[in-house]
Amino acid sequence: MEENIGRGRMLPPLPERMRPQNLEGYVGQTHLIGKGCILRNMIESGNLSSFILWGPPGVGKTTLSRIIAKSLGREFFTLSAVSAGVKDVRDVIDKARSGSIFSDGQSPILFIDEIHRFNKSQQDALLGAVEDGTVVLIGATTENPSFEVITPLLSRCQVFVLKSLEKPDLQRLLERAINEDEILRHRKIDVRETDALFRHSAGDARKLLNILEIVVGSFTGDKEVVIDNKTVTSCLQENIAIYDKGGEMHYDVISAFIKSVRGSDPNAAVYYLARMLDGGEDPLFIARRLCILAAEDVGLANPNALLLANSCFQIVHNIGMPEARIPLAEVTIYLASSAKSNSAYRAINEAMEMAKNTQTASVPLYLRNAPTKLMGELGYGDGYKYAHDYSGHFVDLEFMPEELAGHRFYQPDDNRQEDALRTRLESLWPKYYK
Repeated sequence: MEENIGRGRMLPPLPERMRPQNLEGYVGQTHLIGKGCILRNMIESGNLSSFILWGPPGVGKTTLSRIIAKSLGREFFTLSAVSAGVKDVRDVIDKARSGSIFSDGQSPILFIDEIHRFNKSQQDALLGAVEDGTVVLIGATTENPSFEVITPLLSRCQVFVLKSLEKPDLQRLLERAINEDEILRHRKIDVRETDALFRHSAGDARKLLNILEIVVGSFTGDKEVVIDNKTVTSCLQENIAIYDKGGEMHYDVISAFIKSVRGSDPNAAVYYLARMLDGGEDPLFIARRLCILAAEDVGLANPNALLLANSCFQIVHNIGMPEARIPLAEVTIYLASSAKSNSAYRAINEAMEMAKNTQTASVPLYLRNAPTKLMGELGYGDGYKYAHDYSGHFVDLEFMPEELAGHRFYQPDDNRQEDALRTRLESLWPKYYK
């Protein structure tokens, strides 16, 4: 009789079946929901204010939001920033303002998944309702809210950082699923190894449970399920033929994309760009990578690359997909086809390392500012030569601290743009650049 459980009706996937309904069943994030911690205190006191949950996929942002609403008996509205527009936001706010919801004197909760994908006008539409308490906003994001959430809205929300699940958390989830799920508890499951299972899960609870379901499903009938590293790897190779956002293949494709641009292969670069977009990667993530590539790998060989990459980021932010694929492709091809230099990257890395070890190096007196009379009397600023008063707007003056005098961090690379910079530096500083 037990083996027929689930037959004749469509069951939700294992992650949905195992979604906890209360804090006791929630795994991970003890720094927020442990006894005496900030979110636990907020829930227990009932004094709920708007906040944003920032963390990687599959760590329980949506689940935690639902648990909070259920624990406090609050009306719960949910929107996805991927599909919702300004009208959807206003419709929810109008519902929240209806008298029936406020009968108990508590503001409803509005949960917005992937809030970083809301544009400025969509976020602006939330401001008034959050400010006057019409709704308590809970936003979920995988991106740094400092970059993606407008300042007025961010200032009205606390930001809580959620962490990837650790091995003990994943172990607990695995055991719970095997022992408590309405399907799995009726199967004979022998867990012999978990290394591959946890590695491919990458701290993501949803991914762990999806992989577990795939592995169990590969053993037909009443056959004993054996979970070991070889079985997990084999099942994933057979079942995961798509771009695995957040997983191993995700990082492999990103790595290949970056190295193709750096290696000046526009064809491979645009192919991996297409792989990422087809797999559902956030286009803003790709645009940020292009900005980093423009600065780190193209650099001073083509300074316009950084301007173009930054413009691309703004365009992608404004227009979104699917049109964003075009400027992303344009800049990808441009960066891949450009001359390369990492001279600025090398220079700042060396300077940062030097700065760590020379924090007490004295700035020459003639370079110091003298905002007070006493500082002037002590010689601050004495001997400084104003470059614009000299021929060619240049004066031979030592700008380094005494112990670093003559040290060279920037070494021009061999390319047309930096050849011109080298020639100029050699004429200005022959003692350093010849």
